[in-house]
Amino acid sequence: MSDEHLDPNAVALALLASIGVLVRRVRQMPVGGGLTMPERAALAQLDRSGPTTSSALARDAQITAQAMGATLSALRTRGLVERRPDPEDGRRVVLTVTDAGRQALLNKRNARAELLGRALTGGTFTPTEIEQLAAAAPLLERLAQNI
Repeated sequence: MSDEHLDPNAVALALLASIGVLVRRVRQMPVGGGLTMPERAALAQLDRSGPTTSSALARDAQITAQAMGATLSALRTRGLVERRPDPEDGRRVVLTVTDAGRQALLNKRNARAELLGRALTGGTFTPTEIEQLAAAAPLLERLAQNI
């Protein structure tokens, strides 16, 4: 793409294609932690949102309550999520991430970061290209926040 008269739609299509490939490749690579994609997504959402109900998590993830229930049950069995009475409504139960759950998320993130780090240092990228990628990271974050 030339720098003159960049078409925002063309940039958007190029970003969607390249970021999509990157995300798919990272997700496909086996990493430690033993979390399935739905488990990791539910655990990460619960970690971000704080204590909440299973139905609220299902709504946020746009999946059925039954699917979320099965995922959360597996996480509870492994000690990564715990149930507690809702402090505002004792009839309801809220879920929280345990310390073990936070550690599992951290382990998964670190494993993926190491995977990307190895790809960056494997000789395919020049130091200048690595600098360009580093400069692009905050821009991509800001782009994500504005969607």
